[in-house]
Amino acid sequence: MSSSDSAMRRTAAIAATFAPAAQLLRQQPCSAHFDGVPLAPPDEIFNTGVRFRADTDSRKVNLGVGAYRTDDDKPLVLGVVKKAEALVAADKSLNHEYLDIAGDQKFVNLSRAVLLGKESPAIKENRIVSAQSLSGTGALRLGAEFIVRFLPKGSTIYVSTPTWGNHFSVFAAAGLPAKKYRYWDAKGRKLDLQGMLADLNQAPEGSIVLLHACAHNPTGVDPTRDQWKQIAALMKQRRLLPFFDSAYQGFATGSLEEDAWAIRYFVQQGFEMFAAQSFAKNFGLYNERCGTINIVLESSKTVAAVMSQLKMVIRANYSNPPAHGARVVSIILSDPALFAEWTEELKGMSGRIIRMREVLYDALVKLNTPGDWNHIKTQIGMFSFTGLTPKQCAVMTEKHHVYLLSNGRISMCGINSKNIDYLAKAINDVVVNVRE
Repeated sequence: MSSSDSAMRRTAAIAATFAPAAQLLRQQPCSAHFDGVPLAPPDEIFNTGVRFRADTDSRKVNLGVGAYRTDDDKPLVLGVVKKAEALVAADKSLNHEYLDIAGDQKFVNLSRAVLLGKESPAIKENRIVSAQSLSGTGALRLGAEFIVRFLPKGSTIYVSTPTWGNHFSVFAAAGLPAKKYRYWDAKGRKLDLQGMLADLNQAPEGSIVLLHACAHNPTGVDPTRDQWKQIAALMKQRRLLPFFDSAYQGFATGSLEEDAWAIRYFVQQGFEMFAAQSFAKNFGLYNERCGTINIVLESSKTVAAVMSQLKMVIRANYSNPPAHGARVVSIILSDPALFAEWTEELKGMSGRIIRMREVLYDALVKLNTPGDWNHIKTQIGMFSFTGLTPKQCAVMTEKHHVYLLSNGRISMCGINSKNIDYLAKAINDVVVNVRE
């Protein structure tokens, strides 16, 4: 018998031995490990964009996405960003090695100076811990995980009603309990300051309070400086810990200083705090996920320990951050001419949004739309809380092909000179004809 015949016989024998098992496997396939996974509901904001893109009506309007659009309804890449990216591309010294766990230190130092001010006592006294994050969302998650690990057990974060839809999801994923405090006066379409202060006064000492630094999302209603002072006084009395979410600095009023006033005031008042900083909106770097997490401390004595533990939180999440967006921001923030060009582009973006508020208000008044629409002008930033009901919002989409969130929030960036009249007529129609 040849060696090849012998090998074939051995193979056949092995196959015969395992045939019953193979037959059993075919009859009883491996367990379906994932059969019990339920279908999650779609994210409302991103799903609004999906539905908009699938709509073939030529009149369609997308007011759901929180991203800047030009008057031609196109995404804007800032001119100064294009210049900085060209400099990055031309720099032959750059490579794709890992950044430090805490990110690009030059970027971090420049970023926190923009947020807190170069003369901030926290920076001058070296009592701030800062690290690069995956934009503002990543900064919120890092801060939440740090709180769960190192602040007193059972610490709770208080969040405004309403707030950005992802806040509660981020905190829940980190294991940080969240409760609500009153913020929006739906009847008056303004800040419910007394309700907010009353709820914070009932929060246990040591609780964390999430505060929108400017351009509150979704309401577009910010406290005045006097109201911020009242909030700070109560929080100091109750020993509450601020956690600022700064997603729109310079994008709300066109002034970096004005939009950072609340954070800087709290630092001057001696608060320890967390501050999440995002460059998605004000640099148009939405998909670069570029931001920082900042922790202001009472003393420099704890900086080394807090930084060491923050790095461990980062390491366990994503190891270290991406470089490109940080390089672009660093170039712009460190060059006086580019910095000046950036602030001018910020004024241009915020100015267009402010003009669209005025034009929409005028169009609604011209149509004699029932109700007081002055809040369209007094609200600030990217979003407006229209006051439309969920049913009216549904009709806006189903009948008029205007895509917005069910709570009535619209992105002012999606409004332009070409769709403003159509939008105003759609709002007028649902206000006049749709009742709950």
